[in-house]
Amino acid sequence: MRLVNDLLTRTSFSIVIIGLVPFLFISAQCFAQSTTYEQSILDWRQERVASLKSENGWLNLAGLFWLEEGENSFGAGKSNKIVYPEGKCAAQLGHFTLKNGEVWLNILPGAEVTANGHPVTAPLRIYPSENPAAMQSGPLRWFVIKREDKYGIRLRDLEHAAVQSFTGIDNYPVDSAWRVRAYLEPAVDKKIPIANVLGQTLMLDCPGTLVFTLHGATYRLDALEEGEELFIIFGDETSGVETYGAGRFVYAARPGADGFTTLDFNKAYNPPCAFTAFATCPLPPRQNWLPVSVVAGERNWGH
Repeated sequence: MRLVNDLLTRTSFSIVIIGLVPFLFISAQCFAQSTTYEQSILDWRQERVASLKSENGWLNLAGLFWLEEGENSFGAGKSNKIVYPEGKCAAQLGHFTLKNGEVWLNILPGAEVTANGHPVTAPLRIYPSENPAAMQSGPLRWFVIKREDKYGIRLRDLEHAAVQSFTGIDNYPVDSAWRVRAYLEPAVDKKIPIANVLGQTLMLDCPGTLVFTLHGATYRLDALEEGEELFIIFGDETSGVETYGAGRFVYAARPGADGFTTLDFNKAYNPPCAFTAFATCPLPPRQNWLPVSVVAGERNWGH
């Protein structure tokens, strides 16, 4: 009788173990997927910081100067219309001339300025241009930007102290619950008004509205065209409290044939204006302010 009981006990134990194998396998798979996803977000965050600190990042901006019609002198001297940082270049470098929608660069004799790596020795049209000019003198680099009817010089300081002192961005913990499936309600020839910090309003192409569910409630966000991706500018209940007051940005892949894409708020990030006063950021349209706290992605960062 004892032998029979032993056999039954061993058999039952074996059945339990065999029954647990699929469960343990699935659990291990889920854990591996979760770990892989979390690491992908952490890697993305590292790339984001590296981008901010790069030569073409936002941290080294040192000025944004709107040109007046006619001549605009520039250099480190205080008498210039455009005053560059003291000690970074000569007192007088030359002048920009804005006329009839064109911007020309004129350099004074002896001033050391390059455009795309080549010394500037004669008047040079820098806007419009098939090969946009990146001009440089010492550690300062600048180029032309255009915002509607405004023409400006955006200045970088490749030795900017903000790059050296930058220690990173505070983020919410990675949480896959904020990675949601979203359906794009397509729109034809739809444009929506997008205001920027300059007070301008642009009518931009809107391919449709992303519809998704969070915590049992349905929300909608208008998307913008951005190359091969969808670009979303949004605000939420954390804006101005825990996150940047003028909203955040997030990208999503274009939807597949079924109309669905993934909207990952763990990749929601601060606009350039959170890091510099010399950006011209777009603002969330009224319909893209969510009545919910999106506790995912980047928190506020200021200086």
